[in-house]
Amino acid sequence: MKKTLYSLMLNDEVVREVDILAHRMGTNRSNLINQILAEYVNYETPERRINDVLSAIEQLMAPSRDLVPFFAPNTFSMSLKSSLEYKYRPTVKYEVELYKTGGESIGELSVVFRTQSTALISAITDFFRLWKSIEDAHLRPVTGAHIEYALYDGKFVRSIAVPDRSCTAEELANVLSEYIKLFDKLMKGYLSGRYDAHDVEAAYYSQMRSAPVHI
Repeated sequence: MKKTLYSLMLNDEVVREVDILAHRMGTNRSNLINQILAEYVNYETPERRINDVLSAIEQLMAPSRDLVPFFAPNTFSMSLKSSLEYKYRPTVKYEVELYKTGGESIGELSVVFRTQSTALISAITDFFRLWKSIEDAHLRPVTGAHIEYALYDGKFVRSIAVPDRSCTAEELANVLSEYIKLFDKLMKGYLSGRYDAHDVEAAYYSQMRSAPVHI
């Protein structure tokens, strides 16, 4: 959203209180005043929508015993920590970042893992490749969305496509939450040997068919 510099005459005491509140909220004077004015005229800014989506994800994930959410208000990203069903219980972290500007994607999901086990690294890499192949086969033909994937040392990144229909912040938060929960569940099952490639594909396809929004 384009921003322009404006000059305003404000009471010094009001500005002081605004600055105190902005500091408490982890933002600055301009952003806070912009938010206040947007709320007053009932306009949803990209910043407010992102905050609403991530806040809703945090609330949806809070009861989970498998994923622990971490979110600081007025930021554009959040993380969720999960423990793998593997010896030494290595952790994996999901990072959700949403963009203010439009385009072919609204953000990206990163899966970050730290392990020295060659066998675990190989198995995780196999799962990531399997996941991409499943989405290429089932998701791309439905949405036509161009999704970017990347695999680095200890990190898998997937772009989040623009939803295939208009949805509220709460609906988008629910879709993202369900996607992450499914990914986490199937990855753990695959790494533990409970699920094979066919099981993973069948579970993904079943949830995709029932999902009201695709990303």
